[in-house]
Amino acid sequence: MLKSRFSSLLTSKPAGKEANMGVTQDTIPLPKLAPVQAKATVALVALLCFINSYDGEFVFDDSEAIVNNKDLKPTTPLNNIWSNDFWGSNLSSNSSHKSYRPLTVLTFRLNYLLAGGLHPVGFHVLNIILHAVISALMIDVFAILIGGLAYDVKGRILNHAPKTSLLAALFFATHPVHTESVAGIVGRADLLCALFFQLSFLTYCKAFSRGSDRDDRFSVQWVVVSLLLCAAAMLCKEQGITVLGVNAAFDVLLICNVNVYELSQRLLLRKIPLDVSEILRMGLLTRLALMGLGGLFMLYARWRIMGTGPPAFTEVDNPASFAENIFLRMVNYNYYYSLNAWLLLCPWWLCFDWSMGCVPLIKSATDWRMVWLLLLWCVLIGLISQALCSQDRQRRRTLTLGLVLLVVPFLPACNIFFRVGFVIAERVLYLSSAGYCLLLAYSVGHCCCRWSKYRKLLCVSVLALLCVFVARCALRSHQWRSEQSLFTSALSVCPFNAKVHYNVGKNLADRGNSTAAIAYYREAVRLHPTYVHAMNNLGNILKERNELIEAEQLLSKAVSIQPDFAAAWMNLGIVQNSLQKFEEAEQSYWNAIRFRKKYPDCYYNLGRLYADLNRHVDALNAWRNATVLKPDHSLAWNNMVILLDNTGNLGQAELIGREALKLLPNDHTIMFSLANVLGKLQKYKESEGFFLHALRINPNAASCHGNLAVLYHRWGKLELAKKHYELSLKLDPEAPGTRDNYNMLRRKLDQLKRPTP
Repeated sequence: MLKSRFSSLLTSKPAGKEANMGVTQDTIPLPKLAPVQAKATVALVALLCFINSYDGEFVFDDSEAIVNNKDLKPTTPLNNIWSNDFWGSNLSSNSSHKSYRPLTVLTFRLNYLLAGGLHPVGFHVLNIILHAVISALMIDVFAILIGGLAYDVKGRILNHAPKTSLLAALFFATHPVHTESVAGIVGRADLLCALFFQLSFLTYCKAFSRGSDRDDRFSVQWVVVSLLLCAAAMLCKEQGITVLGVNAAFDVLLICNVNVYELSQRLLLRKIPLDVSEILRMGLLTRLALMGLGGLFMLYARWRIMGTGPPAFTEVDNPASFAENIFLRMVNYNYYYSLNAWLLLCPWWLCFDWSMGCVPLIKSATDWRMVWLLLLWCVLIGLISQALCSQDRQRRRTLTLGLVLLVVPFLPACNIFFRVGFVIAERVLYLSSAGYCLLLAYSVGHCCCRWSKYRKLLCVSVLALLCVFVARCALRSHQWRSEQSLFTSALSVCPFNAKVHYNVGKNLADRGNSTAAIAYYREAVRLHPTYVHAMNNLGNILKERNELIEAEQLLSKAVSIQPDFAAAWMNLGIVQNSLQKFEEAEQSYWNAIRFRKKYPDCYYNLGRLYADLNRHVDALNAWRNATVLKPDHSLAWNNMVILLDNTGNLGQAELIGREALKLLPNDHTIMFSLANVLGKLQKYKESEGFFLHALRINPNAASCHGNLAVLYHRWGKLELAKKHYELSLKLDPEAPGTRDNYNMLRRKLDQLKRPTP
């Protein structure tokens, strides 16, 4: 009798073998396509949404993760990707973000090798293809979660919900919130994580594909393979481990067909004892134990790899996590959840960054935005009650699994287990959006069934929604093609976000429009008065415009706010040097070096200061340090040669110049300086060779033509001297000394042409 009572909670036959889908499937306003046709259709729609981003630039975080990441270059040992974070920093460093994604970095490196360098087209194309593949595979995932698990005689998945799964996959393929993950190259981490997430889930389902009449049989090998794919997902992005939660929920709800609500009631009320032997017979506890142990091992390995503990984020990154009042902290976290939900429901207002004032904190229970929290939880409670208490078993199961797929992948970003480094990040919704799309498609089917007389209207509405999604994806992916369009698009979404104004200003400065850049930097500082990076960049522009007093004030304020800001210390030293505050400049340079031990540019600027003060030995030592830290530091090498030349140390200058050219064989500035030295040493032939080589690299260098002419003049090759004097004056008529030398040569030539008496 006990066993028969428990069977209402745990059926003796896996529910995945059932094909009872009710009436909702026949009413979905879509044609019933063959599996291959359905996947091809979804993949093509996914390509259509994002294809216009294929020729985009490297934008935003791409510069750090790809352009400046030494782990992509073939000269860097491949083993480095296993000890460095996603951005190329060593994981043991305190400055590391601890984002361990070696498989993602490996694909970037392959892109680099195949393209022969940093060419963004290959990176973008692979992202778009990955999204198309993931969208097509979502049909199988949705088919299992909605229609149950079933295989044909050849071991292929049988889709008992072809229309609903197709509609859900189309919603997923076209959802605009995916633009950051697809059009932004660093979104590769989310795409690869999602792909291995899917494969891990589908492989776990494969463990039950024997088709035996015995319910206790499952393949341990496939469960282990699923765990390995979960590990691969985690090595692409940390979020990948959440597939274990989805697999466990799938096992409990679909394979074992447990009625969670009735089970919880019986456990809490203890009216009827639980027959554990039934669960043991079906192997549920064994599978959960395998996944639990595998998950714990992955978490332990991940923790050991992090080395120095979790990353340190600032209040700017995630202000709610620094709120002293735990009530306000939780309120703001829930407000963030409601905004994420809104992005899924209405993905029109999208922004590359949501920090720095974009989402002001809720500081009082009377804030009107509290309504959004209440609305969010009312909707969630309504869905949960339907998922647990509905009389329709299929609806109960589908809603529960949809909520699991919506919530579980989002857990690492929810601030509950650890502090995250962002307020809202559209990319973290890539996997969670699959749960939303499943629930949306199921709701459409339910509405078509319940209100059949409005079926045409629903059909038009669904088609219109898909068209709007596609159009929004195309528009948003176009905005992601360049930093200029990406950053300016955010001004209307987050006008109070200081980082948005900072990035617009930086982009304008990089394109040479410093006047407009100043206005945006000033606005960034106004919105966020302690924004040291904006102060530093603004100070740099003012320095270039010779507005040195204000530049010094801004940079001094930046280092007072953040004393370990090495770049600001160096820039402050440059400004103080220009103001002839030499002692203060020297101290600023040394402060920069104290906070950043390996800072070749700072050593270079320190050397320039010492040269201005005629401290030649100190200057040479500083420049030598720069070249030790950065062997290809052309300016430091060149300045050493020039200083030694000017001080009469021609032999040492020659040695330094030759050493530099071994490292920089095509540097025309060093060739030019070495050629001058060799000319003074009367090594005319060698000097001529370096001048001519430099001119082959940079044929329009007036100074090089002028100095080569002087060499020929001294050497007695007067016609060649005349030729290069004229070339130099043609390129730069105001070249100092060149016209005087040319006139002197012409007088000498005239004298030679006169007949002797």
